[in-house]
Amino acid sequence: QVQLVESGGGLVQPGGSLRLSCAASGFTFSNYTMNWYRQAPGKERELVANIISAGSSTKYADSVKGRFTISRDNYKKMVYLQMNSLKPEDTAVYYCNAQGQTYGVLRAYWGQGIQVTVSS
Repeated sequence: QVQLVESGGGLVQPGGSLRLSCAASGFTFSNYTMNWYRQAPGKERELVANIISAGSSTKYADSVKGRFTISRDNYKKMVYLQMNSLKPEDTAVYYCNAQGQTYGVLRAYWGQGIQVTVSS
């Protein structure tokens, strides 16, 4: 059974930091690109950051460049999002997402999401 379980969210003041974690199971984690998405109230879900299977390449949304860092540990089957200098506009539900192939079939898996609230 495929599972992506996020943790580490919560309430933080502007300028603060949080580290989101996503624990993966049930698929060949090292073969998948891992993504963090977010969705704020009334807005569409947007891609925040992604990291390819080998971990050698990352991409970020312009709005988080220089503040967020995505990383992965293929041995532990974990992906992380370090969020620094948080702003109120970073408030959203954050989702862990895996995209790749299993036996030649494209797959996409989602976590249940975790709330991040940036407020004083």
